[in-house]
Amino acid sequence: MEIQNLQSHDAFAEANKAEAGGTQDTLIHIRIQQRSGRKTLTTVQGISPDYDLKKITRAFKKHFACNGCVVDHPEYGEVIQLQGDQRNDVCQFLTLCGLASENQLKVHGF
Repeated sequence: MEIQNLQSHDAFAEANKAEAGGTQDTLIHIRIQQRSGRKTLTTVQGISPDYDLKKITRAFKKHFACNGCVVDHPEYGEVIQLQGDQRNDVCQFLTLCGLASENQLKVHGF
């Protein structure tokens, strides 16, 4: 009898089934938007639809200790929004997980 709770689960197992470079073939745009006062939003746009954006957002939220959600943008499609300036953290996370390479990431902002 196996206990299901104690088995490890890889959130990116579906993404890692593809070749080492992943299925990402377009640029991922990471932008920052100024809200009121010192508050900012980080948006991540252009992640391949082969990946589950909600699982990636959940991993971002847990790893960066911030809040976030997936928003359907009329021009860009599905976009991940994170609270705060998380641009460098998102770049490092995406390259370490193997979802994108350095040359596929484009960071915008001041």
